[in-house]
Amino acid sequence: MQQLIVDLALPADRFLAWYKGQADRVLMHSRDGRSISLPAHHLRPFLTHEGVHGSFVLKFTDEGKLVSLERLG
Repeated sequence: MQQLIVDLALPADRFLAWYKGQADRVLMHSRDGRSISLPAHHLRPFLTHEGVHGSFVLKFTDEGKLVSLERLG
């Protein structure tokens, strides 16, 4: 199993595009520089009135299927 760490600062107004059906994925970069395109619904449990902020670890299979997404710290 592989894992990546990402630091997110996604304001609520940007996440609103998902609710409006204008976007379905969030493009982010891991700490090691890799680009990740993640379906936005995976971030919903971490959404606050301010948006989605924090550091997260993404664990995925060798085929690239997401296994888990957890907030660090």
